[in-house]
Amino acid sequence: MPLDPKAKRIIDMMSAGAAAATASTSIEARREGFRRLMRMCSATGVIPCVVEERSLPGPGGTLAARLYSPTQAPTTSLLPGLVFFHGGGLVAGSLDTHDALCRSLATEADCRVVSVAYRLAPECRFPAAVEDACAASAWVAAHAISFGIDAARLAVGGDSAGGTLAAVVCQWARGKPVPRIAAQLLLCPVLDFAVTSASRREFACGYLLDAATMQRDLEYYRDGTTSLWDARVSPLRAGELNGLPRALIHTAEFDPLRDEGFAYAERLAQAGITVQHTCHMGMIHHFYGMPGILPRAWTGLAQIGAELAAALRVV
Repeated sequence: MPLDPKAKRIIDMMSAGAAAATASTSIEARREGFRRLMRMCSATGVIPCVVEERSLPGPGGTLAARLYSPTQAPTTSLLPGLVFFHGGGLVAGSLDTHDALCRSLATEADCRVVSVAYRLAPECRFPAAVEDACAASAWVAAHAISFGIDAARLAVGGDSAGGTLAAVVCQWARGKPVPRIAAQLLLCPVLDFAVTSASRREFACGYLLDAATMQRDLEYYRDGTTSLWDARVSPLRAGELNGLPRALIHTAEFDPLRDEGFAYAERLAQAGITVQHTCHMGMIHHFYGMPGILPRAWTGLAQIGAELAAALRVV
């Protein structure tokens, strides 16, 4: 279907290139551009939630985290949980940039969300973010009761580059007693740097997430020696996908990452994993995080929340 008119307006607003990476873009400018984008697009007003600042031990030091609980949830009740990793190319983003999205996920899925601030590049290059994501997921699972979470109903998720981390955590955790992951929630995930898909070519420029942005972020993040075929960089390229948790994958029609999300859903299904994959027609990258200016984002958020709630009910 055609590009949603309001999504087109968002693209036009960003056409000056505030969020795009160029040879002259500093890491400070990249981060500030991302913060501006998130402020502009996030839900207006505050979505009611009970919010607590937490901290977790990480391999490189303490990791800041934020616990979101639905307002109606009794504080003593164990609820399903979601360990969430924000997007931003592994170089930008924070607990604050994804605060509205985490509030929405907690509310729509009726679960507790633990948002984790992993280390960013270039200050901390690969594999720092991966190590933090794995350590944080294991810690939350091992101490689930202290978060008000039922450890048997724990999901791991993320959006964009945070989706990379969520997919990697699930592959790393396979066969381990802790963390036991019941579901993975991947929102417009980055899954493949090894091969350039048709959607990466078709939407390389002018669709919010530019090829230049992704390449610049990869240069900041990658240590220069790790292969792009390494599954910790490109989870789609993992040799085996059997034994992974059920997957909820949401992609967007006009997103350069669309095809790798579809390919991962296909590979998971072929490996016998339960998969729910929705490509949101007419939408762009990160549409679910834009309810402030993209009304259809609310429909997407409601679907994502309902799917996650259902997945964690059947565990």
